[in-house]
Amino acid sequence: MTVSGVLEILERGGGFLRDPARSFAPSRQDVFVPAALIQRFQLISGALVSGSARPERQGLRLDNVELICGLEPEAFRERASFTKLTATNPDRRFRLGTEGNVSTRIIDLFAPIGRGTRGLIVSPPKAGKTQLLEELATAILADAPDTSVIVLLVDERPEEVTHFRRKVSAEVLASSSDQSLEDHVQLATMCMATVRCELMCGRHVVVLVDSLTRMGRAFNSYGSDSGRTMSGGLDSRALEIPRKFFGMARNVENGGSITVLATALIETGSRMDDMIFEEFKGTGNSEIVLDRALAEQRVFPAISIAKSGTRRDELLYSKADIDAINRLRRHALGLPPKQAILELRKALEQWPTNEELLKHVG
Repeated sequence: MTVSGVLEILERGGGFLRDPARSFAPSRQDVFVPAALIQRFQLISGALVSGSARPERQGLRLDNVELICGLEPEAFRERASFTKLTATNPDRRFRLGTEGNVSTRIIDLFAPIGRGTRGLIVSPPKAGKTQLLEELATAILADAPDTSVIVLLVDERPEEVTHFRRKVSAEVLASSSDQSLEDHVQLATMCMATVRCELMCGRHVVVLVDSLTRMGRAFNSYGSDSGRTMSGGLDSRALEIPRKFFGMARNVENGGSITVLATALIETGSRMDDMIFEEFKGTGNSEIVLDRALAEQRVFPAISIAKSGTRRDELLYSKADIDAINRLRRHALGLPPKQAILELRKALEQWPTNEELLKHVG
């Protein structure tokens, strides 16, 4: 019989094909992949493997590989390894300013997202970060249907998981707050392996993560065993995998790209959360900062124009557009934050696309 799934290689040798529809959670229905087959086809964790399997006493066993990540086995063997890919600055923008959504249009102006962007969404509680992720996923899918969009929810409220699966057309990989630490860690690790594998095969992938904070907490509680605990109870090696996850975002020269947009929580009253944020602060090439004061006044999107921005944004816009955006930014910074957002919303209602707005400002 024909089977397919994402390979997870186990430490003891061999592996199993996990089902992305179940967020890679182990199941009795998973197909066993023997170590000999892994060596023969040079398979790696995260690879989407299709082939034929035969039943055995303990379940299905893979006995032949037909496709790996949609490629013939020989083509997969010839892929460039992740470490040999040349990373460059993002130079192709996701055009989020053509739809009617105010949040994504403001981001497109003041913190543009390109293929390969490593973006941090910094948010206090109840500032609208979950809604923002949903809107970003929808806008990116509308602009770039050839891009694979994944929403990764780690240790999330069960109702939020259901909401995302019903509202967003993207692939949703999730572990809810009633699952074990091992489930959270396995999900994050498998998602990272899958996305890296897609990049090595030349694909474009966007991953929206909610949140790096909960991912960091999960890895810290799961145990990294360094024997060294920092302030807030954070183990010195707890963020090793979350840092690799965030750091895998890149635009590959003459190849694919990984875009990671991940939330980080601040002002929660937890010293550990502050430490996790500090570990990621400045490691991205884009930051979208949400403002608690605006959110408390029910002014949305609660985006801080002063604190949000993208490095090397001149590669994503023409010089004329950059000049117009800088004029808009200077005008906004001369106003109180609430008034700036309200005026900006009024301008966006007047001009249906960002392109028209920038032509008017220019």
